[in-house]
Amino acid sequence: MTAYPLLAELSRRAGAKAHEATPACPCGAATLADRPDATVVRHADTVAKAHAPGTDPAGLTPRLALAARLPDILLAPLAPAPAALHGRLVTFWPYGTPVDPDDPDLAPWEAAGTLLARLHRTPAPTALPQMRGPAKAAHAVARLRAAGPHPAVAPVLGAWHTLPAWARAEAPMPDTTTLCHGDLHLGQLVRHPAPDGPWRLIDVDDLGVGVPAWDLARPAAWYACGLLPPGEWTRFLAAYRAQGGPAVPVEGDPWAALDVPARALTVQTAARSVTKSLAEGRALDEVEQCLVDACARMGSVPPQLTAGRAK
Repeated sequence: MTAYPLLAELSRRAGAKAHEATPACPCGAATLADRPDATVVRHADTVAKAHAPGTDPAGLTPRLALAARLPDILLAPLAPAPAALHGRLVTFWPYGTPVDPDDPDLAPWEAAGTLLARLHRTPAPTALPQMRGPAKAAHAVARLRAAGPHPAVAPVLGAWHTLPAWARAEAPMPDTTTLCHGDLHLGQLVRHPAPDGPWRLIDVDDLGVGVPAWDLARPAAWYACGLLPPGEWTRFLAAYRAQGGPAVPVEGDPWAALDVPARALTVQTAARSVTKSLAEGRALDEVEQCLVDACARMGSVPPQLTAGRAK
């Protein structure tokens, strides 16, 4: 959990920012997230986010500028540059209504595919850093190695070592020009204006240039592991293709493009799951074991032999 002074001051600043826009603010407040990598609070229609310790302002500032330039794709920030607070960088955002996790039938897969395709087709500014997807996967694996012994560690690391160097953040990505989100999942979409405005992508921390298939990799991995129904995967992929998304061919089997990123996201998610289960002193749940089992299968077959089919 975050130290109390940060949370209290973040809440105060969110309130002050909200009152700038709406002096008659109803003053409803809530803590939306309080994790080591992010603390997020809401005050009425304003959200304040304290980014992860060590976040580089030279990387975050151009990401904020890009979000401000693309308000039809990304939620636009309320201020053009981050503020400093208790050694953390803080940004301010309008509140948007998130995806309801308890109503999967209303999951906005078409909106996600459409917004991603539009993002990928947008020329990237020259000052933008690399997309942070592979670096986050490597961080998850490093934490797994440090977490202690567990039977699942070997299959997860075995799958990790089948990946090419770029997917492990050990070499430059083969694409350094395409604009990418870097951490796409349904939690990264909100409706703005709340409660029922158009969908927008949020969270610019991993935004950058790189391999666009990485942004499709989490739903692709869930589909390949049997955790995402085929119909939902088809809705997402069809919407992406309909908007001319460049990550996959316009038609035919997309797996040659998706295989490596989907494997990397499977490893990342499995690594996080095992690390969390060790920290909590519990056995893996059914979904977590499914991810580890997928890693075990991946570790036994090189990626180039499985392109064109899901695992």
